[in-house]
Amino acid sequence: MPVTQHRHVFSSSGKDIAVDTLQADGLSRPPAVIMLHGADGLSENSQYVEGAQAVARAGYQVNLVHYLDRTEENRASFSTVFQNFQPWLDTVNDALAWVANRTEIDTTRLGIIGISLGAALGLAAASADRRIKALVNYFGPLPRGAIAPDAHLPPTLVLHGAMDPIVPVANAYAVEALLRQQEVPHEIQIYPDQGHGFRGEARDDALLRVIAFLGQYLAGNGPHPLPGERLDR
Repeated sequence: MPVTQHRHVFSSSGKDIAVDTLQADGLSRPPAVIMLHGADGLSENSQYVEGAQAVARAGYQVNLVHYLDRTEENRASFSTVFQNFQPWLDTVNDALAWVANRTEIDTTRLGIIGISLGAALGLAAASADRRIKALVNYFGPLPRGAIAPDAHLPPTLVLHGAMDPIVPVANAYAVEALLRQQEVPHEIQIYPDQGHGFRGEARDDALLRVIAFLGQYLAGNGPHPLPGERLDR
């Protein structure tokens, strides 16, 4: 199915923020997904666009947000990541407002796919915005202090590598504990031989899980169990 990609721009605190919108041709008012890349940014890693294309082909409008435009960076500096987290989060919230005002999508079905730093931003944003109906967390850290104790996360898929040297797998279990505490429907998949980023069969398996998860919680297709998955209700 052909996918069309367009570049848009919205404003966040006076800064122009680029958004690459990908959508399969011929769709009428599809669910929308906001994709948040990792700290490496969008200039060097083609896997973000490839992943966005795959999700778009599955029947979603995907909005790949260049949130680092807020701090005028191509990649996040680890020395300033904590001080920049709130401005980036504000930009993600502005992106949600921008997407929610688009007339060609079903604005009652919004989701977030976050990768690494983007997953932390996704957790924080989704915990405070009831419009988000599904959240995918690719090997993201749990942002301490950014999630209020009384916040409520949407159904969440957690994907992590057991050998991750950058964001230890303990973060995945901490997110899982929070989801259990809030009695939120969730799935968690830990890949025993993967690090920070998935390769080979694990990458393919993760994408299948993402498509099935979004199909259940955004497209209303019902549960799609996969071998070995854990689904808590």
